[in-house]
Amino acid sequence: MDQFLITFPVSNVQTWVFIPPLVAFVVSFFTSMGGVSGAFLLLPFQVSVLGYSAPSVSGTNQLFNVLAIPGGVWSYVKEKRMVWPLTWVVVVGTLPGVFLGAWVRIVYLPDPLHFKFFAGLVLGYIGIRLLSTIIRDWRRKKATSADTQVTTGTMEIQEVRFSLSRVSFCFNDRLFSFSVPGTVFLCFFVGVIGGIYGIGGGAIIAPFLITFFELPVYAVAGAALMGTFVTSVAGVIFYQVLALYYTHLPVAPDLLLGSLFGLGGMFGIYCGARCQKYMPASLIKLILFFCMMFVAVTYVASFLTNM
Repeated sequence: MDQFLITFPVSNVQTWVFIPPLVAFVVSFFTSMGGVSGAFLLLPFQVSVLGYSAPSVSGTNQLFNVLAIPGGVWSYVKEKRMVWPLTWVVVVGTLPGVFLGAWVRIVYLPDPLHFKFFAGLVLGYIGIRLLSTIIRDWRRKKATSADTQVTTGTMEIQEVRFSLSRVSFCFNDRLFSFSVPGTVFLCFFVGVIGGIYGIGGGAIIAPFLITFFELPVYAVAGAALMGTFVTSVAGVIFYQVLALYYTHLPVAPDLLLGSLFGLGGMFGIYCGARCQKYMPASLIKLILFFCMMFVAVTYVASFLTNM
């Protein structure tokens, strides 16, 4: 198998050529059902397994998003499950935050140990918030004896209404709405976190939208992925520009490694988007919760033991 062993010149990572796309496919297949590309788990894989902890890993992770997400977004568009006003609200809110977060990552968090601790705190908080929505869903199911999977109504987004103050839409015969200014404000801070972590902003916003605005995971997923795609394109470009100024640090993304991850993610996200409607919402959230908490506990524990 040595003929498949490759050393990536930019990141100096050495691994078998089929490992990045295989890992990306498995991770993104499950996470994409919740509107998350899988980048938040691929980054710990790169840092802890591949030993790639330089600041450029964040840009490499965003390159994965750029290549992997379009297929999944197309699937949601084709099935008419895209809430376009929500998509643009996410983009407008997260994009400035992503730029700020990328700068913070390079200037204040170049140390891998501190970066892991920050990532662990972010994932832990999201996981706890997500768990609260899972518990709430179970209580509602027990009270109403309703199936958590979509079995009635239509799975298409209908009756979308948009204004500068509020967006509303119908899904599965239920009316959902959210505040535009409140969402933009939240997305900005989420974008800063996403820019630091190297996953775009849309990836983190999905659990927030599900938790704080009580939007359905079936409707949020497409918009969150699209938001992640747009902000990741901007993030990759920004990291390339920053590499011209911070020449003493490895800032520019590893294009070859990111492309291999993106290839696997492309198929994983597309398949996950197609399979999402057959999975109970609570199961999708539970998968995300366990993935997040495993990485969060590992990183925080690593930081505390090395203090």
